[in-house]
Amino acid sequence: MANHSLTAVIQRYATLNLSLIFLLSSSSHYETFRSSISFFLGARTLYTRADSRASAFSDKHNLKSLIARFKPSTQTPLPVLQNWVDQGNKLSSSELRCISRRLIKSKRYNHAFELFNCMENQQKFRIKPADHALKLELIAKNCGLMEAEEYFMRIPDSAGKKAAYLPLLRGYVGDRDTSKAETFMEKLYELGLVVNAHPYNEMMKLYLATCEYWKVPLVIQQMKRNKVPLNVLSYNLWMSACDEGERYGVAAVETVFREMQNDEIVEMGWSSLATLANVYMKAGQSEKAILVLKNAEEKLSTCNRLGYFFIITLYASLKQKEGVLRLWEASKAVGGRISCANYICILTSLVKLGDIAQAKRIFREWESNCQKYDIRVSNVLLGAYVRNGLIKEAESLHLHTLQKGGCPNYKTWEILIEGYVNWQKMDEAIIAMKRALAMLKDCHWRPPQRIVLAIAEYLEKCGNFEYANEYITDIHNLGLGSLSLYKILLRMHLSAQEPPFHVLKMINKDKMEMDSETVSILKAFTG
Repeated sequence: MANHSLTAVIQRYATLNLSLIFLLSSSSHYETFRSSISFFLGARTLYTRADSRASAFSDKHNLKSLIARFKPSTQTPLPVLQNWVDQGNKLSSSELRCISRRLIKSKRYNHAFELFNCMENQQKFRIKPADHALKLELIAKNCGLMEAEEYFMRIPDSAGKKAAYLPLLRGYVGDRDTSKAETFMEKLYELGLVVNAHPYNEMMKLYLATCEYWKVPLVIQQMKRNKVPLNVLSYNLWMSACDEGERYGVAAVETVFREMQNDEIVEMGWSSLATLANVYMKAGQSEKAILVLKNAEEKLSTCNRLGYFFIITLYASLKQKEGVLRLWEASKAVGGRISCANYICILTSLVKLGDIAQAKRIFREWESNCQKYDIRVSNVLLGAYVRNGLIKEAESLHLHTLQKGGCPNYKTWEILIEGYVNWQKMDEAIIAMKRALAMLKDCHWRPPQRIVLAIAEYLEKCGNFEYANEYITDIHNLGLGSLSLYKILLRMHLSAQEPPFHVLKMINKDKMEMDSETVSILKAFTG
């Protein structure tokens, strides 16, 4: 058994129904399951506790090389890891933890959970407090917050609970569940775990998300009472709440900002200045906002582009094209590749400022350097062409992106459909709508009702009875039916002298109340 290969076991483990694994992880049978897996794994484990310096996998290049093999994203990474071990490489527990976090970053939560369970079933594995946080996050993502709560309560030591409480609290914040978050905070106080600004900041985020702005200053008061120092994020959230609250305003935000300036513990950065600038901008005090943003520019990092593009967005809102272009050029000095998200930001800002020519120049710059054609980048320019009535440019760009290997997404089709409808190129609009509707099973996008109705009206005008039936039935099945659409179909049935039974069925299923026009059409069938 000591020489038993892991391959068969991992393949069997990877194909197990995840719901069964989740059930076992919280049941009395879990230990039996865990023991049996450990038995089958035998002496050769998925990882070795060898010193990381001696490991062939210890350097970042090898780590990236292995992670690059985890494709396609729908497949479990366990066989890849097994193959790596079979080739004589070593995997330490810290490296497996790193891989788990990479999988989480890629939103492959089920695969990260599989890997963590496999790690946990190794005989020599010793769980650390940070592991409890990782596992709780994976349970929350894969099984839900109720199971995560149960896991938190089962953590035996305070160090583990201290490490794991933040992912659970963030889960409540993500769900905007004020009641559970407040109850959980009380529990954390009882356990003596609220010792820094992080949980307070999460509560402030929650109150901002739920528009309970008046509760944010109460959180600040509690922090001061408990002698918990505020950090930069605490001040930024406090300023945002003062800006949004009806009883506050610019003066209240400035008071908080001055308090932050006098706080010797806090080092003010670009984010706080950008927050203040945003407050001035919303209050119509553009000159103050621009002045503050120029100060914020001086605090930008030479290692990270995030601040550059946050400030670029604010400059665009202030109609400051000079600031947008200045920050764009400055961002190029930061090390590392400029991301597609960065290009989308600068293109969106230039389009907002009406400088399509400049946007086109930067788009070509992106095209010449991109490793993978991201259709979201070209969609920004495509949308600008459509909104400005540049039909030839839009169609030319669309064909160009196809030649470059770009894969249209639902947004591409939505932009084109809107353009075709506006330009009365209805046959092209119908073709684009067909392609868009075919993608709906893979996303949550739904076409705008105005566009849906415009195509139906065109089908009625052309007397395309067969396709109108198919089209409106598809729209109904997507939950986008409307009485206006059904009236179009009823009139077409009347004209074709076809009984409207399935149209009435759709109206009934959607629980729509018929208006006088609908009743008149139905009466005409019996006339």
